[in-house]
Amino acid sequence: MLISKTNVMRVLESARIPFTAYNYDAKLGIDARSVATQLNKMPEQVFKTLVTQSPTQTHSFEHFVFVIPAANELDLKKAALAAKVKNLEMQPMKNLLPLTGYIHGGCSPIGMKKPFQTFIDETAILFDTICVSGGKIGVTIEINPNQLSEFIHAPFCDLTKGI
Repeated sequence: MLISKTNVMRVLESARIPFTAYNYDAKLGIDARSVATQLNKMPEQVFKTLVTQSPTQTHSFEHFVFVIPAANELDLKKAALAAKVKNLEMQPMKNLLPLTGYIHGGCSPIGMKKPFQTFIDETAILFDTICVSGGKIGVTIEINPNQLSEFIHAPFCDLTKGI
């Protein structure tokens, strides 16, 4: 199946960062297990990108991005600790596209409209490669987590809720 080039791919190619792009059938599901099954990957190796906001004293918001295993849930207290803010809340879905340039289900930590402080769950370092959104639903990229971290200036942190 032909993979149409996304902005994420263009950004990585321009930076000469190796990656592998995959298409998956979104009709079969966009959740971690469905995508992992289609890509023949472990669900723990498929990561999602979450955008959060923290209220500021000027009644606006500071935004943060978290890349976590797609089958896990973001622990907002751990995330706030990593971001060094008092509290965080999820970015409302209706604001995602104007803020990041991506829609829900196709949000990538690479190539957002503006660079936001980003954090990657520490479990990413357990894998030689992880999968993150390729910038649109139905496309994912596989990339080395250390290269991703270095490229987007994102530290590895404990970000998810314990099971």
